Amino acid sequence: MLFCNPELLLPDTIRAFIETLPDTIPDQKKRMLTVIELSRLNVLHSTGGPFGAAVFTSKTGKLIAAGVNVVVESRCSHAHAEMVALAAAEHYLKTYDLGLPELPDLELVTSTEPCAMCFGAIIWSGVRKVVTGATSHDAEAAGFDEGPKPDNWKACLEARGITVITELCRSEAGTVLKAYNTGGGPIYNPQRAR
Repeated sequence: MLFCNPELLLPDTIRAFIETLPDTIPDQKKRMLTVIELSRLNVLHSTGGPFGAAVFTSKTGKLIAAGVNVVVESRCSHAHAEMVALAAAEHYLKTYDLGLPELPDLELVTSTEPCAMCFGAIIWSGVRKVVTGATSHDAEAAGFDEGPKPDNWKACLEARGITVITELCRSEAGTVLKAYNTGGGPIYNPQRAR
C-alpha cells in the first residue's frame, strides 16, 4: 500500500487574488461578488471548476478562508469549493467545529447552492449561515450532477439552526457557470456517463 498525504492547494492566481482582498467585507452582496469572482478567475485561468466559496464572520464580514473547486487539478472528488473553504477555515481556526461557542458565528458564502456532498459538510462543519448564488438547477443546466440532495434542503438546514439565504447575485453566478460550459470545461461527474 502506498501512503501519501493529499493536499488541496489553491491555484497561484486564486491565492494572489485573495491576498488583495480586504480583511473584512461587511456587505453581504460584496461577499457574494467576491466568491463569484473567485469562481470566474478559476474558469478564466483554467485552474478548476466554476465554483467559489468563502467562510466569513457573519457579524463583521471578516474573511476567514476561501476556496475554489480544484477537483480535476487535485485528482480529488471531494475538492469542491465549499469543502476547500471549510477545510481551510477549520485548519486556520485549529478546530473541526466551526460552531464552537467561543468562535463568532461563521457563514459559508458560495457561488452556487451546495451539492449533496457539500450539503452534508455544511451540517457537520458548524457554520451558522449559508448564502448561495446560482441554484442547483443552474449548475445542472451547465452539465453538473448535484446528487440526491433533499428537495427541502433549506428547511433541513434551518431545522438545525443554520440560516439560509439563496439566489443572491444569481445572474452573476450563473454567468460563470455558462462560461465554463460554453468554454468546454470538464464535467467531472463519474456517474454521468453510465
